[in-house]
Amino acid sequence: MLETVRGQAAGLTKDQRNAFVAAYLGWVMDAFDYFLVVLVYSEIADDFHVSLTDMAFLTTATLVMRPVGALIFGLWADRRGRRVPLMVDVVFYSIVGFACAFAPDYTVLLVLRLLYGIGMGGEWGLGAALAMEKIPTERRGFWSGLLQSGYSLGYLLAAVAFFLIEPVFGWRGLFAFSLLPALVALWVRSRVEESEVWEKSVALNRTPAHRVFRNPAVLRRFVYLVALMTAFNWMSHGTQDIYPTFVKKGLDLSANTSIAIAVVYNIGAMIGGVLLGAYSERLGRRRTIMIAAAAGLVVVPFFVLSTTVGWLMLSSFLMQVCVQGAWGVIPAHLTEMSPDAVRGFYPGVTYQLGNLIAALNLPLQEFLAERHGYPSAMAWTIVPTLAVVILLSVLGKEAKGIRFGSGSAEAPSRAATGTVRS
Repeated sequence: MLETVRGQAAGLTKDQRNAFVAAYLGWVMDAFDYFLVVLVYSEIADDFHVSLTDMAFLTTATLVMRPVGALIFGLWADRRGRRVPLMVDVVFYSIVGFACAFAPDYTVLLVLRLLYGIGMGGEWGLGAALAMEKIPTERRGFWSGLLQSGYSLGYLLAAVAFFLIEPVFGWRGLFAFSLLPALVALWVRSRVEESEVWEKSVALNRTPAHRVFRNPAVLRRFVYLVALMTAFNWMSHGTQDIYPTFVKKGLDLSANTSIAIAVVYNIGAMIGGVLLGAYSERLGRRRTIMIAAAAGLVVVPFFVLSTTVGWLMLSSFLMQVCVQGAWGVIPAHLTEMSPDAVRGFYPGVTYQLGNLIAALNLPLQEFLAERHGYPSAMAWTIVPTLAVVILLSVLGKEAKGIRFGSGSAEAPSRAATGTVRS
């Protein structure tokens, strides 16, 4: 895979590579911090003397505030450009993430996670828009998959950091350490030039977002993408968030075993994202998603019923190849479906509103697990979600290969009007 990445990167300019690396590192940081909470929320619960169900709302708090960040930073980026809002965003969430290490109680930590959600809400949409606007049209699928794999790398790094740092410094040390990769992301981002597509779009049209949404087709597409992202986020969080606790609490395996399994399935996630993202250039965005979700349905029985370490590793590896393989299409898919005038706002807000609606996944799974066990809790949430992902993909459209900067807010691109290729 490294040779493939080198080959694809060879055709990019320095600025294109920097833009992609900046977006990738930002997305790595997003997952790194989010999954720090997932990996240690049982330990934090013990320290603060609260239930696991209450602790699960720390993840919910972060997800609930993400649409606010996507709205604030997205509107700013569409009016003033991508570069400065992205730099301000990374500074903001870096400071808040570091402060989590010093939270004296559950209430303060909850407030900090709410603020962190605002910062992370602005990260994905702006980073994806900037990267996809700079990447050559015919290569979007591959780079989309590689970009999304940053989420899995962030989870993998969180697992490794847990293994190395938590035994010595505890969960607080993990949050303090998160400042270092965030500063690296800021340094890379400072070297990225402004989006040429945004500059061209602004020169052609300065229509504000509220006027773009007067077009009924734009609004319909927005609602559809929110529904799609709700299903996608439920699929991702449903197969990942409760899994470390299932391994530790449900199967009575050690924390180190849980981390080893997490490392394995995140390798699978990275492979799936890059592989299926690249194949979406041949198969189409929707067809790739449907294939991945259908394969996930086949894996579900092994994923929820395995009890030995070997089968847990294999089944979770395959599940994440499928889940994150479908996700590998999303950065390209959402940016292609966005009108030029609101591409900083549109992908991030649709994605984060989906996150908001799916925010109750972990508390719901913990609630079901307390009453029916972890296998049932996972099966009852994962199977319907994969089915809904397939259904929504069947009903949707795509705009693979559309040229950014060719439309206007008044007469949106084919991706926004609903006349795109099926």
